[in-house]
Amino acid sequence: MTSYNLVNGTHADSHEWLLKTVLRGEWGWKGLVMSDWGGTNSTAESINAGMDLEMPGPTKWRKVEDVVAAIEAGKTTEEAVTACARNVLELMVKTRQFEDPVTPPEQAINRPEVQKLIREVGGAGAVLLKNKDGVLPIRKEKLQKKKIALLGHAKDSLIHGGGSASVNAHYKVTPYDGLKAALGDDVELLYAKGAHTFRLLPPMGKDVKDYEGSPGWTLQRFDTDDYSQSPVGTKNIPTSNWAPILSTEIAETCKLTGTFTPSTTGKHYLGFSGLGPSKLFINGTLVSEQKHNYQDPMGFLLGGGKQENFQYAFEAGQPYTIEAHSRRPQVNNSGLSILDKCMGFYLGFMTEAEHDEDIQAQAVAAAAAADVAIVFTGHTKDWETEGQDQASFHLPADGSQDALVAAVAAANPRTVVVNSTGVAVAMPWVDDVAAIVQAWFPGQEAGNAIADVLLGTVNPAGRLPTSFPRRLQDAPAHGNFPGEHVGPGGRLEVTYAEDVFVGYRHFDRPQHAGKVLFPFGFGLSYTTFALDGFRVRWRPNESVYDVAVAVTNTGDRPGAHVVQVYAGPTAEVETRVELPVKQLVAFDRVELAPGETKSVQVQVPVRGLAYFDEGVGKWVVERGRYKIMVGESSADIRESSVVDVEERLEFAP
Repeated sequence: MTSYNLVNGTHADSHEWLLKTVLRGEWGWKGLVMSDWGGTNSTAESINAGMDLEMPGPTKWRKVEDVVAAIEAGKTTEEAVTACARNVLELMVKTRQFEDPVTPPEQAINRPEVQKLIREVGGAGAVLLKNKDGVLPIRKEKLQKKKIALLGHAKDSLIHGGGSASVNAHYKVTPYDGLKAALGDDVELLYAKGAHTFRLLPPMGKDVKDYEGSPGWTLQRFDTDDYSQSPVGTKNIPTSNWAPILSTEIAETCKLTGTFTPSTTGKHYLGFSGLGPSKLFINGTLVSEQKHNYQDPMGFLLGGGKQENFQYAFEAGQPYTIEAHSRRPQVNNSGLSILDKCMGFYLGFMTEAEHDEDIQAQAVAAAAAADVAIVFTGHTKDWETEGQDQASFHLPADGSQDALVAAVAAANPRTVVVNSTGVAVAMPWVDDVAAIVQAWFPGQEAGNAIADVLLGTVNPAGRLPTSFPRRLQDAPAHGNFPGEHVGPGGRLEVTYAEDVFVGYRHFDRPQHAGKVLFPFGFGLSYTTFALDGFRVRWRPNESVYDVAVAVTNTGDRPGAHVVQVYAGPTAEVETRVELPVKQLVAFDRVELAPGETKSVQVQVPVRGLAYFDEGVGKWVVERGRYKIMVGESSADIRESSVVDVEERLEFAP
């Protein structure tokens, strides 16, 4: 599948070097190439590049008349079209579409063995980042007050991101539910939300009636911006959010109407936006207007938009006619054809009392009354979604979660943070809390998997697959990303000036020493391990190095250790370009009982020492001396050995 972006000025779906030279040539790909949804940007150019299938249908760029016209104009050839068609047909043969064209209904079966596996993987993948004075695992028999405060996202299921990452789970176990099931009535759980984390105010649905007096809103679509004309479609929708993708409900404008009778008096909060120019009226008075297209249309459609909230005085029991007008964008500047003719709007609402309530104070009080305070932080699917980058390096929203952790830590020295994100985030409170668990997005068994780790049923063995910088300014792409607007159309252009120095390769450079908070490969355990007997042996017949090390569990709990092997050139190796200090070349995971020792052996092919030389188009190992190392993480190397490469070696891509 081709991506949306341009590479060196050419869209990926039309990039002959990417698709023909690299994918089909160097990598030997023989199968079909399709575009990402709405990611086709040309007719002839994409066909010539070997992009076989435009997705989704119905086609925009490859209508029969357009392809024929491109052939007649000499922009492409019948042979190129035939090659694309052949790849589509071959996929249909492989999937037996000509034998049985009926697609079976999609289904998911909720099997107990799969539930068990999800729970095991969720616990095993959690990374213990900090554990001061052994505050974890929690032992209920040692809790004097028999109380645990569960704060933040404790009653939320942060199990996946947004957009295509959103799936319909059979069920969702929250951390609160998981801990309650594990602890029973022996321990009292004190819950408080503690922080507002919404990206958009919740859509309006409660206390709203449509034209006919039924719950919900009346949505009308028009082929004109004259709302006095007859609509081309009318229906009831339950809430004030309507933003369909790939919908057949195409029109020029739409109108949302409802009668809202609030149950409480107050200057309640509203937020309003549309994909195109939009207006919001209350009792016939214009209260909000967006004059231009929404700046981030993909973010809008995936729930990751941004709104400026405002207040409006409502009186309980009084009916208010709310009407929203919105038109589709006349010009699609997103570069994504999937957004052509899309329209939509979002109206959010929250009462003044709920919005302004001091929920942080409630969490602090619960923390002070408990033996242990656990703050569950993270990203909901609105904050971490496809189609856009992170809004901030800090947890959302507007510092509320960071402030919650800091306040709770000040009230209870035994504060544990369980963070559920798919990315590295800032942790300004890292020195103030007793323990940190990076739980990621563990799936439908999230609450049970997290409870297993917190209570010691599972000994965490996860290792960070990425580096956690101390500050955003310390990240390798800072200063280069998101780039600059160039050219007449203001296209965003990014220069990847960080080159290969991403992740730990960046933090290994001397000028960036000390700027990583938690390094790549890092992860603690409830037990301890020792490495011994590190050795490296060269096997010339197979061109590999045999690397061996003995691992001993020196603690009192069973646990798993990840042996990490890195390699890099010594200063005497001469290369065309600057190389990373070291790179991960092998790893293995070993499970050990208390006191048990096992020998771990991995193989490092000599090609693992190579870098890609663009001048010759090959992977190259320069002659000279290289270090092969074993470590606990990229920043904690325990032993090393020097090997000699006697001649320059080249490998095909």
